[in-house]
Amino acid sequence: MIKFLLFSLLFSHVFSIVASQALPSYSGRNGEWQLLHESVGISAMHMQLLHNNKVIIFDRTDFGPSNLSLPNGICRVDSSDTMLQTDCTAHSILYDIVTNGFRPLMIQTDTWCSSGAVLPNGTLVQTGGYNDGDRNIRSFTPCNDDKYCNWIEFPQSLIQRRWYASNQVLPDGRIIIVGGRRQFNYEFYPSSWNGVIFLDFLMETNDQGLENNLYPFLHLLPDGNLFIFANTRSILLDYNQNMVLKEFPKIPGDDPRNYPSSGSSVLLPLDENDAIIEPEIMVCGGAPRDSFIQAMQGNFIRAISTCGRLKVSVPNPSWTMEDMPMARVMGDMILLPTGDVLIINGAELGTAGWELGRGPVTRPIIYRPSDDVSNWRFSVMSPSPRPRMYHSSAILLTDGRILVSGSNPHVYYNFTNVEYPTDLSMESFSPPYLSPEYDPIRPRILSADEKMGYGGKLFWLSFQVQAYLTANVLSVTIVAPSFVTHSFSMNQRMVLLKIAGVTDIAPSTYNLVVAGPSTAEIAPPGYYMLFVVHAHVPSYGRWVKIG
Repeated sequence: MIKFLLFSLLFSHVFSIVASQALPSYSGRNGEWQLLHESVGISAMHMQLLHNNKVIIFDRTDFGPSNLSLPNGICRVDSSDTMLQTDCTAHSILYDIVTNGFRPLMIQTDTWCSSGAVLPNGTLVQTGGYNDGDRNIRSFTPCNDDKYCNWIEFPQSLIQRRWYASNQVLPDGRIIIVGGRRQFNYEFYPSSWNGVIFLDFLMETNDQGLENNLYPFLHLLPDGNLFIFANTRSILLDYNQNMVLKEFPKIPGDDPRNYPSSGSSVLLPLDENDAIIEPEIMVCGGAPRDSFIQAMQGNFIRAISTCGRLKVSVPNPSWTMEDMPMARVMGDMILLPTGDVLIINGAELGTAGWELGRGPVTRPIIYRPSDDVSNWRFSVMSPSPRPRMYHSSAILLTDGRILVSGSNPHVYYNFTNVEYPTDLSMESFSPPYLSPEYDPIRPRILSADEKMGYGGKLFWLSFQVQAYLTANVLSVTIVAPSFVTHSFSMNQRMVLLKIAGVTDIAPSTYNLVVAGPSTAEIAPPGYYMLFVVHAHVPSYGRWVKIG
């Protein structure tokens, strides 16, 4: 009887959560921060989670020594380096999310403001940078004996220099590399027969002297075409035919959203349960058009406080605008396992660039896209004690935490007599769903297939949950790990899979059968984090290889 009463109370409590999508009051209701390292030796300009639960982190190389030595007396010798031709310090690390340890890695040429994507086999391909690194490709492949894994560099492997470009993995496993400073074109990795392809749109969206179209937002759509957003405009590109199929309406307000105005963007979760999948783009934050010039003169204008949503496949697409609780530039948008969107890091005044931001926004916000539009969809989270300004990064981890590191708004590392010192620390942010209060309804994956096929092929897993409610509040999501830099998470996408059946096999233990993604356009081949979500509370993720 007591057990029944406890279950009834828990059910009532959780049902109210699911019905309203509002998190209840408890000590961790606004999330929790944890300092992982006071210093990892480098500032995290770029980050990528790998399928062995390691995170590649790297900065640029052309500012002088970092605060982390290379091992065994190794030094980087680069006669083209603009600061230090012999450098015995590391500018990249490999972080282990399980042990919380890290080790230095060796990068040879400059990776400043570069881009990247992970191949279907799990190898990270990093593209471009600055100076002697602007046409180089570097790869990092996870290996069994972790201490021997390191960067491999392929000089002059890009056709054009790529500095501030964006990458997207395609359905066939290739990578498209779009734009960059004074690059109004795109190319592929591996290189294709047609080489570099000019794209007028990138020239048209370039504000003379300001740009505001660097790190364009790229999103692969379910029809296989590429959505590209730059400045205030967006197009649908058939990259195989080099044909712009459609231009969408400008985002209202005429304020730019790309670097250096640096808003952020996500493709909202794709739901395989829908009869017709309607992809929807979300763009948040940024800075007014003259913010860069004004900030150079010491006048820091308030950032943009709006988000726009665009359903790109409807006959007459139009932007739906919403107001965030606070203005934000240089924020990172991260898809959570629940399908919600976390917006974290950044500033309220100014713009991206050295010394050009003020008023750090230390409170993340969570946006619930599935809530009714009449509800307030944003929730304000607990603040971090550390400003995360220009050149900071954040990514989703397999355990549901957010890894946050970096912040260096200076030309060099500067720790004294400045308003926002270079920050080499590493933190994690735990969203409210990780509160112990939710442990009774938190699923735990016991076993799962390692591979998942296309065409709705069935995939089996088993899980435990102490207080199972109903299949109506159960979902399975897959999340592609993203390459993040400069407020944009490249290749980030989430798919809600179709559940074929749930079977009770033992006390609190269940078998779950789901259908794999229908096409490679929905989920390009590669490694994904798989989560079981029960009443808006996710399990820890499991890696699965798709395709």
